[in-house]
Amino acid sequence: MKTLKNRWAILAAMALPIAGCSLEPSYERPGPAVPGQFPVGGPYPALPVSGAQPVRYTDIFRDPRLQTIIGRALANNQNLQVALGNVRSARGQLRSARADLLPSFTGLAGASVARNRGAAQGFGGAGGGVTQIYNASAGLTAFEIDLFGRVRSTANAALNEYLATEAGVRAARLTLVGETASAYYTLATDRSLLAIAEDTVRSAQRSVELTRARLQGGIIGRTDLRQAETILQQARADRADLTAVVAQDRNALELLVGAPVTDAELPQSIETADPLLAELPAALDSRILLARPDVVQAEYTLRAANARIGAARAQFFPSISLTGLVGFASNALGSLFTNSGFTYNGGADAGVPLFDGGFNRGNLETTQAQRDIAVAQYRLTIQTAFREVSGALARRGVIAEQYAAQLALQEAAADTFRLSDARYREGIDGFLTTLDAQRTLYGARRSLALTRLVRADNLVTLYRTLGGADLVPEASIAPPDAPRGSEVLRGER
Repeated sequence: MKTLKNRWAILAAMALPIAGCSLEPSYERPGPAVPGQFPVGGPYPALPVSGAQPVRYTDIFRDPRLQTIIGRALANNQNLQVALGNVRSARGQLRSARADLLPSFTGLAGASVARNRGAAQGFGGAGGGVTQIYNASAGLTAFEIDLFGRVRSTANAALNEYLATEAGVRAARLTLVGETASAYYTLATDRSLLAIAEDTVRSAQRSVELTRARLQGGIIGRTDLRQAETILQQARADRADLTAVVAQDRNALELLVGAPVTDAELPQSIETADPLLAELPAALDSRILLARPDVVQAEYTLRAANARIGAARAQFFPSISLTGLVGFASNALGSLFTNSGFTYNGGADAGVPLFDGGFNRGNLETTQAQRDIAVAQYRLTIQTAFREVSGALARRGVIAEQYAAQLALQEAAADTFRLSDARYREGIDGFLTTLDAQRTLYGARRSLALTRLVRADNLVTLYRTLGGADLVPEASIAPPDAPRGSEVLRGER
């Protein structure tokens, strides 16, 4: 039995992976190619430099109805389900690549019976010319010793691709939250515009009735009646259009949520939804962009491309594969598992690339080009993020002044319309002055509602472009500076 144990030890040692060198290029994060801080001065708000962290959507969107809708969208949205499916697919590919790091054993068992008509007595000593063979074995099939890190580089590439896909899910969730909030505020604004149109229809209808009565009394001409009808018909047309738009807004919101939305969950108006928005923290610097999910995804993609260079370089060097078989064979089932029935064999094959027609060199050039493309895409992703945040900050710096001006304009237009209408009723002014005042008020009310939407959308854009911190548990995606290779593999559950 001691000899048997020694044989098993020898074969087990042959199956262990031999640590080899890695031919992967040393990874260094590319410079972001953007300024260290966001623009200041002019339309931009004053931002003290600090390491502010991404905010949670519940800190910005404090409307309980909107929070409920966002939660349902994160659970039901079909585009997000596609992204989650991609994560499961990448996880499977990672496990397949990781499996190549370990030997694969296969167990076999069999029995055969043969009759030799020309033999006087069988090999087994029973049944005349009948031969019986029983066997049970375990084999090691072509396990590659990773001398030059090809298998490990391939596994590292698969790991980074998996992490990039997980970061992509976070990016999809961030986009979904932004689109859902934007659709919510768009619906609220269109409901406000519809209410303004309905209010204007009622006001214009009263003006038409008054003008018609004065026309019948011979006080005014027919022109005043026609002028009064213009604002009425315009408001009626807007009301019909906005009725359809509100229905379309609701359909768009339900598509994002992935389920019907009840009337109780819908905003009544932008005037009721807008006050439930909170301001973003004022202290920001551009380093926050490195945590944005699409930037994280781009860096993991770059790391994967860097690892594939190591695998391509290893193709130029020899490869060694181990094979082995241990088991038992006997012509009698009862004596199968005995020392006399033990059998084993092992071997090693070495392959050296002699001539491949330039395949390996072309493969290396391809992987190097893909790495260069990934570097450019990583930098472009950061530059795009910087532009998006800078543009949103430029709007944020002036939106308060714009809103105050629109509010003052509506108040002035409302007062002008009241005075003009009173003067027309007293016969002091013609209806044209009242008509102009009513049109100005109608436009001012619409502009104020749309300015509220711009303010809400600006905060949605800032939240989305700065990157949310609450969409994926922190432990589910390793940060870009996390330990690589086997340390990450061992740490994954």
